[in-house]
Amino acid sequence: MTTSTDHDERAPEQGPPAGRPLALITGVGRTVGIGAGIARRLAASGWDIAFTYWSSYDDRMSWGSEPGAPEAISQQLAEQGASTIAIEADLADPGTSARVFDEVEQRMGGVTALVMSHCESVDSGLLDTTVESFDRHFAVNARATWLLIREFGRRFAAARGTGRIISLTSDHTIGNLPYGASKGALDRITLAAAHELAHLGVTANAINPGPVDTGWMSEEVREHCARSTPLGRLGTPQDTAHLVDFLCSREGGWINGQLLMSNGGLA
Repeated sequence: MTTSTDHDERAPEQGPPAGRPLALITGVGRTVGIGAGIARRLAASGWDIAFTYWSSYDDRMSWGSEPGAPEAISQQLAEQGASTIAIEADLADPGTSARVFDEVEQRMGGVTALVMSHCESVDSGLLDTTVESFDRHFAVNARATWLLIREFGRRFAAARGTGRIISLTSDHTIGNLPYGASKGALDRITLAAAHELAHLGVTANAINPGPVDTGWMSEEVREHCARSTPLGRLGTPQDTAHLVDFLCSREGGWINGQLLMSNGGLA
């Protein structure tokens, strides 16, 4: 006769550990960005925050860098009760991921959640993308994602069920070929982690937030995207941040290995 004690029943997965767990968030260089919105939301939910930024990328883009943004974001996080550090990090350098984890661990301890909102995004299509640009997109969007996840998996030492990996992705490729193609690779890398890090009880999910205006949209693009969305508006950094917050919570621990569309039903 079999009794209930004969079954191999695992305890339910846990949420973040007691106290303030630590999230490492990449791509937090501008106060209006998705990364900054995620950092503020997690800080308000009781997380300490380490974040990376790379001013040289913003300098190359039409919006330019935002002077004093890392300091302003750090202050906002501190006002939410979070301990925080900001690290300038060139993720195109394959040695950067390990150096970032080294610094975070030395200054703040072990990372419980890895949230990757960094990117290289330069508009170009099939015929006008340069080899140099193509390689840089894959170095930042795909290779760095793999290296960050690898470091996280090698170093993760918190309780089973508390670890979280979340990446931000995109399916836009037309006229944006190297960005979309490298983000497609990012998806596969992230979803592989849900299975290859199963022994750690770490969940891994990718979020496609759709078009979010963080300063890059023209008025024409804003109007087109709003018209194409059933809810009649653009996405905001806060929309993405609330989903990340849920995935990082105890209640979000059963969602794993998913590509989640968070775009208001964009056609």
